[in-house]
Amino acid sequence: MKFKLILFISVLTTSSIWSQNQRDLYQIIDLISAHRIKSDIRTLVNFGTRHTLSDTVSKTRGIGAARRWLKNEFETISSDCNNCLEVFFQSDLVRKGTNGRITKDVEIVNVVAIQKGTLYPNRYIIMSGDIDSRVSNPNDYNSDAPGANDNASGLAGTLEAARVLSQYSFKNSIIYAGLSGEEQGLFGGQGLANFAKKNNWDIIGVLNNDMIGNIKGVDGVIDNRSFRIFSEPVPPTETEKQRQSRRYYGGEVDGISRQLARYIYKTVKTYMPEMHPMMVYRLDRFGRGGHHKPFCDAGYAGIRIMETHENYTQQHQDIRTENGIEYGDTFEHVNFDYAKKLTAVNAINLASLAWAPPAPTEVSIGGIVEPSAKLKWNAVSGAAYYKVYWRDTTSPTWDYSKIVSKNSLTLDGLVVDNYFFGVAAVGENGFESQVVFPNKISR
Repeated sequence: MKFKLILFISVLTTSSIWSQNQRDLYQIIDLISAHRIKSDIRTLVNFGTRHTLSDTVSKTRGIGAARRWLKNEFETISSDCNNCLEVFFQSDLVRKGTNGRITKDVEIVNVVAIQKGTLYPNRYIIMSGDIDSRVSNPNDYNSDAPGANDNASGLAGTLEAARVLSQYSFKNSIIYAGLSGEEQGLFGGQGLANFAKKNNWDIIGVLNNDMIGNIKGVDGVIDNRSFRIFSEPVPPTETEKQRQSRRYYGGEVDGISRQLARYIYKTVKTYMPEMHPMMVYRLDRFGRGGHHKPFCDAGYAGIRIMETHENYTQQHQDIRTENGIEYGDTFEHVNFDYAKKLTAVNAINLASLAWAPPAPTEVSIGGIVEPSAKLKWNAVSGAAYYKVYWRDTTSPTWDYSKIVSKNSLTLDGLVVDNYFFGVAAVGENGFESQVVFPNKISR
């Protein structure tokens, strides 16, 4: 009888934790405002152009006015949450001729707002959007370049996420970043990634938002439910030894960025089932790049979140009408309710990761020529328990799991050859870290 009572209380407590988690995340979804996103996009469009090399002195036009407005918005949010955000400019000088799109010396200025975590202040999950815009000629910094979808939508989403999440307290730190110089060569992301390395930031992952407001594709498809998550398979910083190991032990699609993509996919399917996340096994669109790339280059996990159906008549185009087609990235083409949805996608994943304990750093696996898989990992401070995941080697998602109270598990009857495995740490609040693919082999 005593055992049954304890078991009942344990189940009741766990259910209460999950109910609270669901309430928090559903509340965050509901708090995201399409109206505020629309207002912010309108303001950004009204700066005329936000080209990286445009006016920095004017109070009403150019990238200088845009970044000062953004900084002021973050500071207003901070004042509303008892100064919970540390807001600053982060900048680097890029010299003329660095590439063909830098035609004069320019200061690449990012706007950064940090919401410090209470338990792990040096662990950061980053959401970013781009400040800058452009027209057909990438070196034309005088013509109007409203950049409503590319990328006022991603920047407005980042700002809106800050407004909502600043009302909560998290264990890990969250960074909301407006990055510059994307269209000229991903300079803003490179600058902030270097800044992170210099300051020894422990980055959980980077959620780069670039074009989250278009639902009508150039292919004629109208879709306000699906979106893409781009992620590279393995970090470019892996060693030759790690590359050779993958030939024998697998992991070609299990790098840190791909695990971050899977995390987002799972969270969305759980809390926003009306949405259809599409994991794309590619760093970015074919032959193209975004501001998560410099972070990936530095060895951090980074993904790109964006619309599924692009309209190329509204990207990098002079404003004009030809053959009855209106060209240009203008305000009226943005779907603000869709931008709200993708902002919510970001917000619930930022919150989930910021509430979670750190992931294990060392996960070893064994079971060669045995009828079982054996896993062991380092104990994680702040973890109440762990979840061991596995999947068929051809499956894109973690499909099976088992809760474990200690930091080891033998899965009898599961031949290690036939599955991929991973481990996540779970806090007492029920929030999980990313899954970690085994990085050590035990015999």
